[in-house]
Amino acid sequence: MRFLVDENTGVVVSRWLKSLGHEVFSVYEEARGIDDDIIIQKAFAENWILITSDKDFGEKVYREKRLHRGVIFLRFEDERSTNKVAVLQRFLASYQDQATDNFVVVTEKRVRFAKTPL
Repeated sequence: MRFLVDENTGVVVSRWLKSLGHEVFSVYEEARGIDDDIIIQKAFAENWILITSDKDFGEKVYREKRLHRGVIFLRFEDERSTNKVAVLQRFLASYQDQATDNFVVVTEKRVRFAKTPL
């Protein structure tokens, strides 16, 4: 799969996804400080699934009706990298085939597929 990992998600997640054989664009490593509008545009245009914990992307998808190829929105109580990797590992094991073209809210305890605006 192709993942665009937002800066706030961290380099450990990017490197872990790469180690699994996924294609990854890490904002932290490759475009630190890039504007959110450019991120969502790049993700859509280049067919990346965005992984982020930035609430602004919910605004972009639901209020601004920005197009996307999939957003995995992380809402964690424990922001440590090891927790992020563990939760994402469980998510991908169960829902990887459903990540494309969906807005998914992932917490330590649940996964919710949010309705996409028409």
